[in-house]
Amino acid sequence: MTSMTDPHQGQFRLSMLLYDSRYRSMTIQIVALIGFLILVFWLISNTAQNLAELGKEPSFGFMSEPAGYDINQRLLEYNSQDTHLRASLMGLLNTLLVAVMGCIAATIIGVIVGVLRLSPNWIVSRLAAVYVEMFRNVPVLLWIVFIMAVLIETLPAPSAFRKGEASMALWDSVAITNRGVYIPEPLFSNSLGNIHLLGQSSLRFDVSLDLLAIAAVFLAGILTSMLIKRRADAIQESTGDRPATWYWRLGVVVIPTVIVLTILGLHWGYPELKGFNFKGGTYMRNSLIALWLALSLYTGAFIAEIVRAGILAVSKGQSEAAGALGLRPNRTMSLVILPQALRVIIPPLISNYLNLTKNSSLAIAVGYMDITGTLGGITMNQTGRELETVLLLMAVYLAISLTISSVMNWYNESVKLKER
Repeated sequence: MTSMTDPHQGQFRLSMLLYDSRYRSMTIQIVALIGFLILVFWLISNTAQNLAELGKEPSFGFMSEPAGYDINQRLLEYNSQDTHLRASLMGLLNTLLVAVMGCIAATIIGVIVGVLRLSPNWIVSRLAAVYVEMFRNVPVLLWIVFIMAVLIETLPAPSAFRKGEASMALWDSVAITNRGVYIPEPLFSNSLGNIHLLGQSSLRFDVSLDLLAIAAVFLAGILTSMLIKRRADAIQESTGDRPATWYWRLGVVVIPTVIVLTILGLHWGYPELKGFNFKGGTYMRNSLIALWLALSLYTGAFIAEIVRAGILAVSKGQSEAAGALGLRPNRTMSLVILPQALRVIIPPLISNYLNLTKNSSLAIAVGYMDITGTLGGITMNQTGRELETVLLLMAVYLAISLTISSVMNWYNESVKLKER
């Protein structure tokens, strides 16, 4: 029997790159990639040529020049003669501070309001709905400015405390003024001192050995508590009976931490009115408080709807079964409903954390010096290095966003429901 085969079968021809379905998609992708790379190369070369003609060749040397401006709210030592790099570091720390505080507060607010939205009490559920609709449908910038104005106009000035027209709160330990809030500052009589890292460079910072010791003991207690929980889970898995371990878990965290604080001689430094303002204690400016409250309340409204949707996604039979077993509504919510709702809640929650962090760039509207106000604001205006500062700013926000996303995705994997 004669084999009827194509003599050209198996031979590769250039026309096959377009007409053969096996190669067509790859050809199109390669051509598109080459075109994109050519476009990027042209943009970079054209930008570099234009900057060279203006006498502004791309360079990051300006970051080592003196900044020449002050930063009102800062976590590390800084003065106006420090470099732009250190000023940017102060702004970055301020951004991270408001982002962490905002994410924590927004989560607490969102969970509480989201649960209240499903309350059988009509008044409670309607009030929660009003909060959600009011904050979600007004731009966050307006809330930032509004809260800042309320703090300035309604709170007493420091002079009112001297005249007796206002008084400090919490047993004369907290001063709430229209310039900011002064809270007690933790001090140590038997301090272990500080470690100076990175010498005299722009990235220098001091690490308190006291805080390191406290953090180490506290984290060790947390790890021990997790081990106790894991052992209790194993006992419950094998016997069906879960031993009471809450007092052990609480004790291994609290008792060693209290002992370390006692050894270090913890005491509090309280704010005092001296001259025209308060001195001592920890100072939180109105700009920080306004930004924190606005971002927390605004993002909390979105998180509340995410929590409500996550709870509604859990089958009603789960709560009915829990009720049949004798669990109270609050225990049913914490032990049955919310753990299952997390698989629905966490993915959109990540986006809201990212949005809160990026929305913190509006801080300059109330004078809070974050990374946008320092590197992307004063530094850019003083040096005229628009391209370099914007690129650095984009890289910083990209790194923060990817870090948040990675941590939350890891947490999402750890709490995901696993079948037996």
